[in-house]
Amino acid sequence: MTDPIADMLTRIRNAQSINHAEVLVPYSKVKFELGGILQKEGFVKNIELIGKAPQKNIKIALKYKNSQPVIKFIKRISKPGKRVYRSKDDLPWVMQNTGIAIISTSQGLITNKEARKKEIGGEVVCEIW
Repeated sequence: MTDPIADMLTRIRNAQSINHAEVLVPYSKVKFELGGILQKEGFVKNIELIGKAPQKNIKIALKYKNSQPVIKFIKRISKPGKRVYRSKDDLPWVMQNTGIAIISTSQGLITNKEARKKEIGGEVVCEIW
């Protein structure tokens, strides 16, 4: 697999399209941190680590409102073939600031809103609204 983050986002998108309650994603630190941001921002119900060392998985409990998925749009921005970096002054605004962009910075993964407050830029991983 060349892009595990894109795979995670696609699994979430596909599971929501058929109204699954949860989705399993192979574990990595970055994906677990990304899932934690989704939970903190209210896009998913819960995220937990299941399994043991060579076969760890992340179980993401998806969130629905009136039988519609909370995540309307989820897209990978920076890809392995084309990295997208933004300075602190050029961070994206997602859906007039109702959505979020996840930024990979020297301080870890943070949202575009947090990056503006801390005045740091980085690689734009994905956009969600």
